[in-house]
Amino acid sequence: MGEYSEQTPINIITGFLGSGKTTLLKGLLAAPDLSDTAVLINEFGAVGLDHELVQNVTESTLLLDNGCVCCAIRGDLQGALRDLLSQRQSGAVPYFRRVVIETSGLADPAPIAYTLLAEPVLQHHFRLGGIITTVDAVNGASQLQRFPESVKQAAMADRLIVTKTDLATPEERDALQTSLRGLNKSAPIMEVGEGQSQPPTLLTDDMYDEGGRQREIEHWLDAAPGDDALVHDHADHIHSFALTYDVPLDWTAFGIWMTMLLHRHGDNVLRIKGLLNVSGVPTPVLINGVQHIVHPPSHLPAWPNENRQSRIIFIVRDMPQAQIERSLAAFNKLANPVAAPGQAA
Repeated sequence: MGEYSEQTPINIITGFLGSGKTTLLKGLLAAPDLSDTAVLINEFGAVGLDHELVQNVTESTLLLDNGCVCCAIRGDLQGALRDLLSQRQSGAVPYFRRVVIETSGLADPAPIAYTLLAEPVLQHHFRLGGIITTVDAVNGASQLQRFPESVKQAAMADRLIVTKTDLATPEERDALQTSLRGLNKSAPIMEVGEGQSQPPTLLTDDMYDEGGRQREIEHWLDAAPGDDALVHDHADHIHSFALTYDVPLDWTAFGIWMTMLLHRHGDNVLRIKGLLNVSGVPTPVLINGVQHIVHPPSHLPAWPNENRQSRIIFIVRDMPQAQIERSLAAFNKLANPVAAPGQAA
């Protein structure tokens, strides 16, 4: 794997049909700060390329007016990224510092994220920068009840962008916020109305670089603890919860537990995000995983505040919180039988 600072971040922009992905992307690409961006348009399956964004794109790479590199994915994602990398290295396209993948409205973002984290060649040059999900303020709540794809897209997001807020009633917006928070505790929810745009920092502010990690942790720590009332009966039974532990965790025991959890239940553990107080380590350890794959753990230079609890946020499907609590408590007890096993948030 390449050095983290040398890897090119890839942001995934996803969202259900008609939720405003392309409008968001067009607004972002208009910013001068994003002229060194490569854009991949997902054209898998029957969902065609959005010609409003790139009207003349072909199998070859296209240079947009603002300097961005753009091409369509008409086959294998790995192959498309390798081709793009090869063109950058040969000078066939301008040097780009980040990649944005816009998925189709029916896409599951998990296989894309898994590909980036698991494929050996890609992980040497690229890393997952973040998943941005657009949600329609008017239709989003009903889509979450009817379409499993929209649930998965919202649950896996690092940022949730609620669009068309000027067309929704306050009641619709409140209901959607409640549903989204039940699915995803840690992702900031940003609202945008017609004609409004998001700042380019949505893509340039790397949430997992040295500076971005500290800000991201603050988002995680602000996630509401223990809001079981927010868990709704979504189409495919996805919900989010947080566990906290007062006693420092044994890294070996925790690593074995997480490996076993993801090996057996990786398809149903959509995301894991954690700030861990590890025995014998003075500063917190950051973990972040997508299904079967976990980012390499990293150390923050200092604790963000006086709270030294370990905090782990889970986004799971068809897995009771109590099941995960019990299994981790058992490993904690084996590693440290004298200390209390901790408590759930």
